[in-house]
Amino acid sequence: MRLRWPFPVFYPSMRAAVLLALAAPMAVVLAAATPGAWIAAPALGAALLALVLLDALLAASLSDVRVIVPGDGEVGEPLHITVLADFKAEAPSATPWAALALDPRLAPGGRLVAALSHDSGAWSARLEALPTRRGTAVVESVWLRWNGPLGLACRQTVRALDMPIGIRPNLAPARSTALQLFLRDAQFGMVARRIRGEGTDFEALAEYEPGMDRRRIDWKSSARHARLYAKEYETERNNQIVFAFDCGQTMCEPIGGLPRIDRAVTAALTTAWVALGAQDRVAVYGFAARPRVLSPFVTAPRDFRRLQDAATALDYSAEQPNFTLALSTLAARLRRRSLIVVFSEFTDPTSAELMIESMRRLVERHRVIFVVMADAELAAFVAAPVTSAQDAAMAVTATTLQHQRMLVLQRLRRAGIRVVEAPHEQIGNRLLDAYLTVKREGSLG
Repeated sequence: MRLRWPFPVFYPSMRAAVLLALAAPMAVVLAAATPGAWIAAPALGAALLALVLLDALLAASLSDVRVIVPGDGEVGEPLHITVLADFKAEAPSATPWAALALDPRLAPGGRLVAALSHDSGAWSARLEALPTRRGTAVVESVWLRWNGPLGLACRQTVRALDMPIGIRPNLAPARSTALQLFLRDAQFGMVARRIRGEGTDFEALAEYEPGMDRRRIDWKSSARHARLYAKEYETERNNQIVFAFDCGQTMCEPIGGLPRIDRAVTAALTTAWVALGAQDRVAVYGFAARPRVLSPFVTAPRDFRRLQDAATALDYSAEQPNFTLALSTLAARLRRRSLIVVFSEFTDPTSAELMIESMRRLVERHRVIFVVMADAELAAFVAAPVTSAQDAAMAVTATTLQHQRMLVLQRLRRAGIRVVEAPHEQIGNRLLDAYLTVKREGSLG
């Protein structure tokens, strides 16, 4: 039952429904025992209805309801939405409840519910949403419900909101204290200057000191001067780095509660932040059945937001990736030798065959890093105790798939491609290590 004007919008509460359910058999028993008293049954129902109406009229009146929504958030990081309710002179006799209708990417089922608490004269609730996908999520409406003093009726109000929240890639690793300390203490930092030490470009001779790499000693110069001298090199700069993302169906499947591609974007942006600090040039490329996004090269940390925007534009797709078209298109647009970091996933050797051939052609001119996340589900099937024939079949199948996966990665390594495989929570650190290794090798110039 839902009554409107001239009454406020209200519903019978659970207590009223229970009383009505108990009254029905009592009326039947009364009518059977005393047929002349049958009039008591409808009178009892009418009295209960009158109590419900009276309770609805006595319930507190809402003055205003406000919802505070953050303008943006990051995938996998909690968002807090605050609901504030102001009532007129009388306060609700029971705890009010608030519910938010919102985008399913913010909460399972697109619904958040919380009880309001009374603090400093205002009723409020803080609801926590956990974004699971990038894009624009909308908080559609807020529902507020509170009971009357008898607990037989509850008032309810609905307010349309249509408040958007921009969900961006997760940058928590890039903001971590450990990474900031690394950038501060690294040989290349946020200040543009010539740095001597690691690298391949010869810079100067310096007198050898304990702790230097002995392989850098220049024996001819040392013999001429009767003192030990070591070679110093300048760190390579202005390299081109392209983070290429497979946006196909497999990469959009969840791993650890978030899509693989969002895990990949977080790892890539963390490495991109370090690369910009090293004065390298960074771009973002996305593809599925066809190329989708190719950002311009960003050259300074102050323009990092452009990379984040480009990564946000990488849409989820149910298509199968076309590696031949995607990687050939990328190669045609690159005018100089670059480091290309490819994030992808494969399920069997057959689906990986075209990927391997395309990357072999790419490695002829560029340095390539292939990043793939370890399949924890397969490892769990292999390590699980075998208690039935079905468990044995699953373990054998998982072992076969793991072996096939290892063969594909071995073929990539033999083709000269550096492979980074790690659990999703470690993929960012492993990729950063691979980037720094390539940079120290000085093979991009």
